[in-house]
Amino acid sequence: MPVNAHPTWAMAAGALGVSTSAVLIGVSGASPGTATFYRCALAAAMLLPLVIFEWRREGPPSNRQRLYALAAGTLFAGDALWWTQAIGEVGAGLSTVLVNAQVALVPLLALAVDREPVSRRFLLLLPVMLAGIVLTGGVLDQDVGGTDPLAGTIHALLAAACYSGFLFLLRRGGSAGRTVQTYQYVVVSAALVSLGAGFLWHGMTLAPGWAQFGWLVLVAFGGQVAGWLLVALATPRLPSEVGAALLMLTPIGALALGAIVLGERPTPLQLTGSALILAGAYFASRRAPRRSQELDTAR
Repeated sequence: MPVNAHPTWAMAAGALGVSTSAVLIGVSGASPGTATFYRCALAAAMLLPLVIFEWRREGPPSNRQRLYALAAGTLFAGDALWWTQAIGEVGAGLSTVLVNAQVALVPLLALAVDREPVSRRFLLLLPVMLAGIVLTGGVLDQDVGGTDPLAGTIHALLAAACYSGFLFLLRRGGSAGRTVQTYQYVVVSAALVSLGAGFLWHGMTLAPGWAQFGWLVLVAFGGQVAGWLLVALATPRLPSEVGAALLMLTPIGALALGAIVLGERPTPLQLTGSALILAGAYFASRRAPRRSQELDTAR
C-alpha cells in the first residue's frame, strides 16, 4: 500500500485534499445542512468497496471502536455545519485557518479527560494563537471580506471545538486498526446528524440541482474520502510532530485556493493572524519523539 511506503507523502496529499473542501463548498452555494449531509452520505457510498475489502481481510471493528466512531461522527457533523456556515461569513481560506484553532484545544481536552500533562511551550504559545484568531477574524479591520466576519469567527471557533472532540475520539478509538470501517461509521453518523440538524438550521435541500450536486460529489471524493482517509491511514505511521506540521498544509492550501478560485483577498492583519496561528500550532504540537512514543504506549 502506498501509505506504508510513503506516509509523509500520503499525509501531505491528504491534508491538501481536505483543503479543497472549503472552496468547493463555497462554489456550490449549498446550505450547511445540505453540504454536510451530501458530503458524508456520498463518501459513505464511495467507501463501500474499501470497507468490504478490509472487513474480509481483518474482520469487523470492536463495539468500542464503533461507539467512538459514532460519537466522533456526531461531533464531525457539528464541526462541518458550523464551519460551512462560516465559509460565507469570513471566507473559505480564513474559516479553515480558524477551525485549526483545534490545535490549541486538543491538548486542553486531553489534560481534562486523560490527565495528559500540558507542556510549558504550549502554555507560552497559547496567547500567540489566541491573538492570531482575533486578527484572522478581522475584529481590528475596517474592511474585511465575507458577509459577517465576527459571526464567521464565532461559528468557526464552535466548529473548532467540535473538531477537537472529533480528533480526540478518533485518536482514542483508532489504535486497533480497521481504519476504513471505523471511518465509515464516522461519516454515516455525521450524515444522519446533519440531516436532522439541517432542517432546523438554515434549511435543507434533499434534491439539489445537478450543478450543485456535482460540486458536492467533488467535496465528498476530494476532501471526505481521499483527503481524510489518507490522513487517517498515515497518522499512525508518522511521528506526531511531523504529522502535525504536514496537517498545517490544510489551512495554507485553503487560503491559496480561496484567493485563486474565489478571489478572496485577506487583509494584512488577517494574514498576520493566520501566520501566528499556523506558527503557534506547529511549534505547540511538536513533541520529542521519545515522549511521543511513551504517550502512544500508555494509550
